[in-house]
Amino acid sequence: MSEEPIRTYLGTVERQLAADGCGPRWEQWGGSPVLIGRRADFRMRWAATKLHLFTVATAVPEITVQTVEGFTAQALRYAKTNKGGLPVGFQTGLAVFPVLVSDRVDPAAMAWAEEKQRNQFGCFARPVVVDAANGYAGYYQGKPMVGLAYAAHLIEKGDLYFRSAPVA
Repeated sequence: MSEEPIRTYLGTVERQLAADGCGPRWEQWGGSPVLIGRRADFRMRWAATKLHLFTVATAVPEITVQTVEGFTAQALRYAKTNKGGLPVGFQTGLAVFPVLVSDRVDPAAMAWAEEKQRNQFGCFARPVVVDAANGYAGYYQGKPMVGLAYAAHLIEKGDLYFRSAPVA
């Protein structure tokens, strides 16, 4: 794993999260450093709900479909546990950007991340696969039926956090 471009990318994401009021911090998950940022936004146009947005990012040696699926599930569990306030679905929603960065990316993993938003009751995940070798960050940017009200917000935040960060 070529560490410098990956470290630079994660540092840029950390600065973008800080500038957007997400209070980024680093935690250790199984001995690996993980960047976590979170923010909460309330909009009347979201049926008067508050959306808690978590970004959870780390570097891994290789990204496969299995890796991104597992990390997405882990990031969703973390966000549900650490959200606080009302339970998800009661005037509150939860969105997560689980971000994996590597210079070895299986094209199937990139396709999986870009394919669709992953939904659970009151929770949405938009996995992000960052290919440091090719300078590309891939994630779903569509407007799904489930969670449609939040789609524009998630696209805007995804572009701000991941598209503006140089990868290579």
